[in-house]
Amino acid sequence: MTETPAALREAHHADVSGGWLRPAVFGAMDGLVTNIALIAGVAGGGVSPRSVVLTGVAGLVAGAISMGLGEYTSVRSANEQVAAEVAKERRELERHPEAEARELAEAWIARGLPPDLAMEVAQAVRRNPEEALRVHVREELGVDPDEQPSPWAAAISSFLFFSVGALVPLLTYLFGATSLWLALAVGGLGLFVAGAVVARFTARPWWSGGLRQLLLGAAAAGATYLVGTLIGVQGGLG
Repeated sequence: MTETPAALREAHHADVSGGWLRPAVFGAMDGLVTNIALIAGVAGGGVSPRSVVLTGVAGLVAGAISMGLGEYTSVRSANEQVAAEVAKERRELERHPEAEARELAEAWIARGLPPDLAMEVAQAVRRNPEEALRVHVREELGVDPDEQPSPWAAAISSFLFFSVGALVPLLTYLFGATSLWLALAVGGLGLFVAGAVVARFTARPWWSGGLRQLLLGAAAAGATYLVGTLIGVQGGLG
């Protein structure tokens, strides 16, 4: 069977523009690590299972809202900055078209294009103002003005996936079990699975991605458990 070249397929690259995948991955990982560490810390201090659940649910709600708002603000601010730079480039193209064409040609010459050809292409691009703007923005800013991520998609994705991640280590407590170590084991399994899934997008071995995330989560949980144990209910909460 003849394989179709990747260049002839409509979508042969993954979405790397940061639309929903990045906040989803970050949200799920952050939710898992945050609540695993939070539960380990308060349980290490000797609080009741009910208090562990209350703390975990509060951490889930507060963290999900914070992540959603943070992603929305971050992506919207970045888009506004890009829009401001695009407007600046548009003004330069209107006021100094020859200088901008030479700048574009010089960038291509630096990459190995023959000077005459580079200038010819730059002049051809200049004749279409909107295309000229897109090309200049891509070359000078490294972004595509027509493919900016949605702040709402980032916020909703981050909110939902943080909530799911933060819920995983709480599941055993919500089903009536009171063992911290069982909750940590379930949370650790969630970390490993999440890391393995992310590895599928990056071509890393699934076991390597899963193990890396598990070790990072274990380090966070170990640190907070130690702090909780040292402070204790009597010393810090009583």
